[in-house]
Amino acid sequence: MCVIWGIPYLFIRVAVGELSPPTLVFFRTSAAALILLPFAFSRGGLAAIRGKWIPLLFFTAVEVAVPWLLLSSAEQHITSALAGLLISAVPLVSVVIATALGSREHLGLATLSGLVVGLAGVALIVGFDVRASDPAALLEMAGVVIGYSLGPAILSRYLTGVLWPGETGETRASRPAAA
Repeated sequence: MCVIWGIPYLFIRVAVGELSPPTLVFFRTSAAALILLPFAFSRGGLAAIRGKWIPLLFFTAVEVAVPWLLLSSAEQHITSALAGLLISAVPLVSVVIATALGSREHLGLATLSGLVVGLAGVALIVGFDVRASDPAALLEMAGVVIGYSLGPAILSRYLTGVLWPGETGETRASRPAAA
């Protein structure tokens, strides 16, 4: 799991040695679009988001565009291990955001304890190396964590009504939660 978690940050670290952060983000998003858009077109998925463009664009900005740009920029000045460690704070920040938006289901002692133990586990695995040649990189990583934490809140609040093509309310209730 450690390798799976950390390898993207290592690849980003290597890539920003040769590419500027905006160029890297362009190539990452272009590759994803080339792979995923044919599936969306073939399944009629774009019709499902009709009328949801503003939340979708906002989600894309806070979950993909801005965090990827900030992450690529930050990794020019911090280690990949530190980037991975800082990203592991996303669940904690997500709980804070969900609570601020009115959700109280995340406030149990067991849940919060699990999040803190998970964060400590990541710190033990990747190390706690906080050397940064530029303190702005740490602020950029804070922006990444906040963006990654806001994304699911936007999905749950504004984009949950998006149905799969050919799906009705009854078929949605019967589909597996992980789908």
